[in-house]
Amino acid sequence: MLDNMPRGTICIEDLEIGMSRYLVKQITDRDIELFAEVSTDCNPVHLDDSYAQDTIFEGRIAHGMLTAGLISAVIGEQLPGHGTVYLGQSLRFLAPVRPGDTVRAEVTVLAIDHSKRRVTLETHASVGKTLVLKGEALVLAPSRKFD
Repeated sequence: MLDNMPRGTICIEDLEIGMSRYLVKQITDRDIELFAEVSTDCNPVHLDDSYAQDTIFEGRIAHGMLTAGLISAVIGEQLPGHGTVYLGQSLRFLAPVRPGDTVRAEVTVLAIDHSKRRVTLETHASVGKTLVLKGEALVLAPSRKFD
């Protein structure tokens, strides 16, 4: 399941404080396997049921950076969208995401520096009412002046 708001570009000239975009995606076993393959992070807490059962999580969990990647998708596809350049991201992982969980990743505009084309974004992800990730991103936003 993937539920996205419209994709594209919102130029810095059209951004407003409080503007928000999100996506919703169910994390599958395949997502976790593919992320492990691409990242080469094959920690058994993500891939091995019997190993993961004996950890503090009492079962397999998705990679934290897989969840963070959903934040990146919102930034790169929706807000500000195509042409955005990531400059930095802080992350705090608050709860595990498990195979089968549906994650809502959301980004909200906190501050805009028009002279430098920089936008500060609040970033967070949740599973149901549980906040699983929060942070802040700094991005270079696209501008109509530089098309």
